[in-house]
Amino acid sequence: MATWNDIETAEPEFAARVRGLFDAHKHKTIATLRADGSPRISGIEAEFADGELTFGSMPGARKGADLRRDPRFALHSASVDPPEGNESAWAGDAKVAGRAVFAGPLDGDVSGDLFRTDLEEVVVIGLNPDATALVIETWTPSGGLHRVERA
Repeated sequence: MATWNDIETAEPEFAARVRGLFDAHKHKTIATLRADGSPRISGIEAEFADGELTFGSMPGARKGADLRRDPRFALHSASVDPPEGNESAWAGDAKVAGRAVFAGPLDGDVSGDLFRTDLEEVVVIGLNPDATALVIETWTPSGGLHRVERA
């Protein structure tokens, strides 16, 4: 597992692109596991702060209950369509997967639970400069950064 700071240290340019994709839009999508093992998709906001990627869950939210029972999650940045006629200008999208670690109550005016992330995988998906192939860049703590193109 890795913290966000570990990724920024290991691959600063890649981490900056991932963070840029997540920060480009307020709302993200998180996948958690229900008690019966089936997936649950929920909207969520996330924040990069002090070397950590964190997110919250409002009181009584099912995603928070899911994460307390089974901490595995996947978080996806907002995904927008490539610009028509200029597909190579598409910034792509990003996703991370790992385990959510309860970090205490949310600070401020909003109540709920704060989770920090232990990351197992970080991915950026985009297009090559000619927009003829999908480019998948994956970072893992054990394998580092890898790039694959799929035509």
